[in-house]
Amino acid sequence: MSGQAASYYDQNQGFDPRAQPNYQQNGYQQQQQQQPNYPQPNYQQPNYQQPPESKPPPAQYPENPPPPYTTFDQAFKIEKPKYNDLWAGLLLIAVFLGYAAVSGITIHKYATNKGFNGDGIYGAANDFSLNTNTLVLFIFVLVVALVLSLAYFMGARYFTKTFIWVTGILNIVFALATGIYYIARKQYGGGIVFLLFGVFAIVCFISWIPRIPFTAFMLQTTMDVARNYGHVFLVSALGGLVTVAFSAWFSVTLVAIYVAYEPDSKGVNPSCANGGCSNAKVIGLVVYVTFAMYWFSEWIKNTVHTTIAGLYGSWYFWSKSADGMPKGSTRGAFRRATTYSFGSISLGSLIIAFVQMLRQACSIAQRQEAGQGNIVGSILFWVLGCFISLLDWLVTLFNRYAFCHIALYGKAYVPAAKDTWKMMRDRGVDALVQDCLIGPVLTMGSTFVAYVCALLAYLYLQFTKPAYNNDGDFTAVIMAFAFLIGLQVCQVFMTPIGSGVETIFVAMGWDPQVMINDHPEIYYKLVELYPKVQQAIHA
Repeated sequence: MSGQAASYYDQNQGFDPRAQPNYQQNGYQQQQQQQPNYPQPNYQQPNYQQPPESKPPPAQYPENPPPPYTTFDQAFKIEKPKYNDLWAGLLLIAVFLGYAAVSGITIHKYATNKGFNGDGIYGAANDFSLNTNTLVLFIFVLVVALVLSLAYFMGARYFTKTFIWVTGILNIVFALATGIYYIARKQYGGGIVFLLFGVFAIVCFISWIPRIPFTAFMLQTTMDVARNYGHVFLVSALGGLVTVAFSAWFSVTLVAIYVAYEPDSKGVNPSCANGGCSNAKVIGLVVYVTFAMYWFSEWIKNTVHTTIAGLYGSWYFWSKSADGMPKGSTRGAFRRATTYSFGSISLGSLIIAFVQMLRQACSIAQRQEAGQGNIVGSILFWVLGCFISLLDWLVTLFNRYAFCHIALYGKAYVPAAKDTWKMMRDRGVDALVQDCLIGPVLTMGSTFVAYVCALLAYLYLQFTKPAYNNDGDFTAVIMAFAFLIGLQVCQVFMTPIGSGVETIFVAMGWDPQVMINDHPEIYYKLVELYPKVQQAIHA
């Protein structure tokens, strides 16, 4: 191991995952902690020249192993626990309360004039804004998003190796088929954009092929751990259901805003009888509730991620110890995520929410240009959207690895992000991250679900022909929100799968010796599939 990137592992004193790293300019230096009552294991120095196909040596432990850590908080102790980034957590609560207030007022107005807005798909007197017809559409979108997300998750669980191939192929086929359909419907702008998306998906998938075996093994490893610890699936299900419920609430609120404040030229909107209606108010409230929806759903997703990261960290460091994993690792990680790390998770989620709001605005603009037949404008907004999506991917990648650090060490967001990325870069683990396709595969799968929801919204509007959309003015907006709902629901369901892979990578950067000694079957299989792993984790 290089002196410029010293490991937390110490041949004489062993490794204590509770110790928080102290990063120096020329590498890493572990903080010295006096723990006379906790003797540490003395791991055997591995033979780095051992060929991959040879049988790995059994892990060596001292005769007097360290005492068991009975809880997650003991295994990953915070020396001076405090509520980090508290301002971000309080701001999230304030934004959520504001969202609840807007929702309550607008839903009350919607309920008061329900007869004017219709009782179902047809029969609404409201012919100028979203009404009950739209609400029924969003119910269909939620059901489709829930079913497809569950099916996608079960596919990853039971057909792990096939999962990656199916994801790539489905995206290519769906993009090309949708592009052809739009062109057949004379929606040339949208058709060309989807065809370009299909070509881009083909190029990406071809570049994936050499990395699929490595990615499939990492995915298989995380699913094997998840099968032994059913809390992974339970957390995924609970997080997904909470997101579905919140998306349903958001859908009702969105429709209610239009019903309550959208002005009409005939002056027949009963909600506007006492004044107070304007397009500016509608736009402002829609932007606010959409931002709140993004932020809160991202917080849910990242809380799920941080909880699962705590579980996988416990497995990595303690599953092969004499007394096994700490009890209640999932509960302990969740408790830390919702207390000391609540503000840090809120801050990271705020950054992602802001970037995704920009992407949403670009998506709406692109669909409006396509609906008006402006091919050049549609393509320009699509290109801009690609750049924003790339920025979203980079911020999300940076955040998720930082949250792994926050899960185990309880640091504030900015120090955790800096420390984690510097460690991974200096260790060489960033190369593993770039060559592993789990992130792109899950993103592409969520995008597939989102596009199905958007296509459902388009077909629904074409067949039901609501009066408020005779000129197609609301098509782009409704499709964009259907896309958003499908994307967020699927992403939360799939979060635990990516969390396992990401935590293993980060843990290998913190102490690769644990991987070699405690999980040799995984390590030597990695060497066989991805020889560069030897240089990466020994750097």
